[in-house]
Amino acid sequence: MNAPSPFPAEALLRQLFDRAVEVADPMRSLAAALPPKPAGRVVVVGAGKASARMAEAVEAVWGPCEGLVITRYGYARPCQGVEIVEAAHPVPDRAGQEATARMLALLQGCGAEDFVLALISGGASALLVSPAEGVTLAEKAAVNAALLASGAPIDRMNTLRKHLSRVKGGQLAAAAYPAQMLCLMISDVPRDDPAMIGSGPTVGDDSTAAEALAVLAQWQIDVPDSVRAALTRPTGVIAPADLRLSRVTNKIYAAPAQSLQAAADLARAQGISVQILGDALEGEAREVAAAQATLARQVQAGLRAGDAPVLLLSGGELTVTRRGDGIGGPNAEFCLALALALQGAVGIHALACDTDGVDGAAEVAGAVIGPQTLAKAQALGLDLTAALGRNDAHSAFGTLGAQVVTGPTLTNVNDFRAILCLPPQPPA
Repeated sequence: MNAPSPFPAEALLRQLFDRAVEVADPMRSLAAALPPKPAGRVVVVGAGKASARMAEAVEAVWGPCEGLVITRYGYARPCQGVEIVEAAHPVPDRAGQEATARMLALLQGCGAEDFVLALISGGASALLVSPAEGVTLAEKAAVNAALLASGAPIDRMNTLRKHLSRVKGGQLAAAAYPAQMLCLMISDVPRDDPAMIGSGPTVGDDSTAAEALAVLAQWQIDVPDSVRAALTRPTGVIAPADLRLSRVTNKIYAAPAQSLQAAADLARAQGISVQILGDALEGEAREVAAAQATLARQVQAGLRAGDAPVLLLSGGELTVTRRGDGIGGPNAEFCLALALALQGAVGIHALACDTDGVDGAAEVAGAVIGPQTLAKAQALGLDLTAALGRNDAHSAFGTLGAQVVTGPTLTNVNDFRAILCLPPQPPA
């Protein structure tokens, strides 16, 4: 008698990830959030890894528009009227700074009868760059790089970024006053806080420079004296009640929960039981991986032959504290730590990817693991424990042939993690 066919776990996990990305594609999702095009002057601005695709989707409905959008290198899209500028992410560069200055000048020329449509997605924190007085671009870039290596959660990173900027924390919207502004956002942050998406360029903020200084202290981020001096002066962050924000409407139209639900629906349609662990998970990637490995083992232990597989889904934004000089990112590090924690457990497979197609320091979305991951690494002479110790998850999965590479997805609804727990196989 033939043995039962192996379950196509990796193919299914990739299918679920692709579905999560698909439903957040601005060309599929943005039109429903657009009002009719206003009759007067319309100006479109924006920033983020999805912003060029968002502008493309706007013009598919409204036709050619005046405006300027900044996106990551390689993420440009063809637009009829909106100018698309590419700049560096996650560490800002001169192209982003010059484009931001032009965007602010464009907005400052708007009047009360004009309508501004802002398009903000994850990545805008680096792409919209206008350092605070006394801070150079190089110093701002160094602070950003240190933040990314510190392990600080995204909300604390953004508090510091806002107080070192002339465009974040409501300042982009204030530049457009008295024009009416609608800001459409794709959320890539836990709990979908508009003030945290791209460091809230159109959202008022009541944090203080003292809180920004506390971030430096708590995560031991070394900065030059000029940066500390900037945080001792009044910053330009706009309070929520400021009159200049009175004509601004902020709307999140795509969020991680929608993408997780779409993946869950697809899995259930294939007879799989789904548990959504949450769309706003935070924490150190390797620690979350250890906890989810324990949960996956517990779930699988309760399955019997013939039961439906169980899928554990989660989203959010994990962090990595840099301990070594490897090439990694939170999703790949999650998978590497998960594989080590599972120790080749039979019937447990997982995928973790960033929905924008870029996980940390590599042009790789993430990775996929399964029961054979450790055995394959051993056969190749690859020490996964050492790789985790030096934050070298991308290199490890590259050697294993287990990377997930999508190229630019043109959207960004944060991380996607899926662990598939299969029941015991019936006897052949």
